[in-house]
Amino acid sequence: MAGNGPITQDWEPIVIRKKAPTAAAKKDEKAVNAARRSGAEIETIKKSTAGTNKAASSSTSLNTRKLDEETENLTHERVSSELKKNIMQARLGKKLTQAQLGQLINEKPQVIQEYESGKAIPNQQIITKLERVLGVKLRGKK
Repeated sequence: MAGNGPITQDWEPIVIRKKAPTAAAKKDEKAVNAARRSGAEIETIKKSTAGTNKAASSSTSLNTRKLDEETENLTHERVSSELKKNIMQARLGKKLTQAQLGQLINEKPQVIQEYESGKAIPNQQIITKLERVLGVKLRGKK
């Protein structure tokens, strides 16, 4: 080491930065305005299908085609008047409100209200839950 001369350090500064901004951050209004102020180029692209559900509107689904082929009246099955009366009588017999019954079957109170008003589309799982909680058979023999 005696003949090598003075010892110098040949270090270059290292700059540690955060990750590069994500695509969402680049689209942020503040980021766009900052880029405009700094004179950077800003590219805007109009997407032709932006904001649409392309999958839902692209082609007719199998169910839609079946409805078109089989029936002229395109309506869903509704809760029968007999079922809605049975639900209401059983609920009142147990002295439960619609909200309490909904909580017991882990459904929203609006579901119970729709079943009792006849507006709901019958779901066998919900009807089974109602039968179990109310302790009555709601569906007749079919």
